[in-house]
Amino acid sequence: MLETITLQGRIFAVVMRANYSASGIYFFTPPDFSQQLAYMQHPRGKIIEPHIHNPVSREVHYTQEVLFIRKGRLRVDFYDESHNYLESRVLGAGDVILLASGGHGFEVLEEIEMIEVKQGPYAGDADKTKFSSVSASQIIFPEK
Repeated sequence: MLETITLQGRIFAVVMRANYSASGIYFFTPPDFSQQLAYMQHPRGKIIEPHIHNPVSREVHYTQEVLFIRKGRLRVDFYDESHNYLESRVLGAGDVILLASGGHGFEVLEEIEMIEVKQGPYAGDADKTKFSSVSASQIIFPEK
């Protein structure tokens, strides 16, 4: 399953669930995203031609990050730029999420192992603004 989380008219996140499957190559992100997320499935014997990536200047204004959940469960809370809580999702082992815009916070629901990939170089304290999280009684899971 694939879910594009669109809030306030823009993509906040793309979630690829552990059970997602498709043949070939499928990019989940628009070409203008500074972080690209794709799924690839090829049969045995498929040759991917050797290649190098050419130097291309890019300008990145906001950090986008990808989380790979290896073990456990994680609640992801989404916020707008004014720190207002919007809604949440729960991720489990094998799920992948690209956090594309807006704010986000997390609560570990079961002991977790995850891998994070994001652009660098890391800017330290200038890289993020922290704020208070939503209270447990205000959590919203959209109906499907």
